[in-house]
Amino acid sequence: MKFFIDTANLDEIREAYDMGVLDGVTTNPSLMAKEGITGDAKIKAHYKAICDIVDNNVSAEVIATDYETMLKEGRELAAIDDKIVVKVPMIKDGIKAIKQFSSEGIRTNCTLVFSAGQALLAAKAGASYVSPFIGRLDDISTDGLSLIEDIIRIYDNYAYETEVLAASVRHTMHLLECANMGADVATCPLKVITALLKHPLTDSGLAQFLADHKKGNQ
Repeated sequence: MKFFIDTANLDEIREAYDMGVLDGVTTNPSLMAKEGITGDAKIKAHYKAICDIVDNNVSAEVIATDYETMLKEGRELAAIDDKIVVKVPMIKDGIKAIKQFSSEGIRTNCTLVFSAGQALLAAKAGASYVSPFIGRLDDISTDGLSLIEDIIRIYDNYAYETEVLAASVRHTMHLLECANMGADVATCPLKVITALLKHPLTDSGLAQFLADHKKGNQ
């Protein structure tokens, strides 16, 4: 499974990269604004700064909701760096744009996916990634993880190359369940990735080893 970090914070991206587990980054205008990055020029410069840290796969989101402007924005984003994946919303013009981007060799991430039908359309249009938002489904008392399972099954049935990118991952159980199901990618905050490090038996075992070592050197 690939690990993407969902943030625009450069320090967090560097920390995840330095751990040796980071495969990419997803971000959006809200996350940019959270870091005080506003305005087209600054946002593009920030995307480039992210690309300079990671090895590949930086999802950069179009703002437009009409076909022609999506194409314009997406091409501009793709021109920033070869690592850019253009993030496109799951709407009719978004699907059309994904099809066109695919024909131009521009990778895409179809975002805001909440049903298997939407994921099927994205794959048929040639999306590189599809992003089902499992946490937001959980928020409305719907099983987000079952959606991941359904999409994986449909993609396997027809050998679609689109990768399932589990998004809105809130905690380690989300992440591990997605891994068990065979999701290609999970994108989440850094704290979810670092939480995988923790186990009480690791802590107690290390404390015992250190105590025994200290005792043996007295």
